Amino acid sequence: MGIAFLLVNTNRLSTAVLAANLMAAFETTGTQLGTLHAVFFWVYAVMQIPTGLLADHVGPRRTATIGAAVMSVGTIGFAIADSYLVAVLARGLVGLGGSVIFVCILRFCATWFRADEFATMSGLTFTLSGFGGVLATTPLAIAVGAVGWRVSIGSVGVAGFVAAVAVFALVRDTPAKAGFEPLEGVPQRETVTNAQLRSSLTAVLCDPLVWVVSIMLFCITGVNLTLFGLWGVPYVVQMYDVSVTTASTITLLGSVGIMTGPPAIGWLSDRLERRMELIVAGAGCFTACLAVIAAVGSSPLVVVGAVFFLTGFLQGAFLLGYAVVKDRHPSNASGISTGTVNFGAFVGAAILPTVMGWALDTYWTGDLTGGVRVYTPLGYRIAFAIATAAGAISFCCAIWLYRHERTACRTARGT
Repeated sequence: MGIAFLLVNTNRLSTAVLAANLMAAFETTGTQLGTLHAVFFWVYAVMQIPTGLLADHVGPRRTATIGAAVMSVGTIGFAIADSYLVAVLARGLVGLGGSVIFVCILRFCATWFRADEFATMSGLTFTLSGFGGVLATTPLAIAVGAVGWRVSIGSVGVAGFVAAVAVFALVRDTPAKAGFEPLEGVPQRETVTNAQLRSSLTAVLCDPLVWVVSIMLFCITGVNLTLFGLWGVPYVVQMYDVSVTTASTITLLGSVGIMTGPPAIGWLSDRLERRMELIVAGAGCFTACLAVIAAVGSSPLVVVGAVFFLTGFLQGAFLLGYAVVKDRHPSNASGISTGTVNFGAFVGAAILPTVMGWALDTYWTGDLTGGVRVYTPLGYRIAFAIATAAGAISFCCAIWLYRHERTACRTARGT
């Protein structure tokens, strides 16, 4: 399932390297390219709560197998698309299939690992996804230069079918179904009834903390997937006059951050038994990093690389929100609770690319190079200002979560 999630990340971040190819192939504006990129995330977001229900009721093995297969059909369809509309529909199909994988992994981890291992395992999952992000940068740029973008993306689709077969053959929903004894410290989770699903869904949706975490993840996930998945490469290419391959190497640092930050911060959280303090610190640093580019504009390229790395690394702090939500609800509702906050995360990933594309189009002066729009430094500064504002909102959410926990602890001591 981790390899399947790796391919999900390759698909959703590939648009940055392919931006110029897609704008030329389908004759798009920045807003249209943002929409093409974002349709993956709209479908992905809408599917998160249904995915949680499926993971809890049907099980992660079958849900992830079907999802990987559907994603692969969409990937190949995107590779052969001959019009913008077909590309949008295919990209939506990729999002539909890919939408189930991460929640299925979290549901699997809740069954196979103790509570004090959950943050570490979810962090390691993002390490695997980071490898997918790496594949979507310099390696993809080299492959596109060698065989073209359509063959390169089609190959990702073929790999997805292999992953789907492997998930079905190798994954088991519980230790018991794999022939093992129950794991110490891990409650056994049987398939839940429809009545239990309805009760769990109601409890999750009525929990204000779930929605605050969702807003926080809306901002952080939206910003990172917009930077590393769409506008990061065009920004570096156009502002620093470098090749797509060189620019993709800079954005690759963001994926390296995602590979290293979540497992490190997850491990630290499990060892210290601290969540909120790390979330607050991460949100503050994340916002400050983005503010540097928004304020300065053409920062030295080494600064841009450092910002990309740190924003990816600090995603590990925000991922602790999944553990916070999971710990508040019964074990048989882990799919629903994590799916609900994941919904907020990917609504952000759907909205922010189009918003930032609109900002770039607004300040576009009409310059074209090879059929590709060349955006202005002011446009990019406005785009990064939007990202900084999103980071500031996430910081406010983190402060609320911290204060909420402190209040709950004082109340518990008082009783």
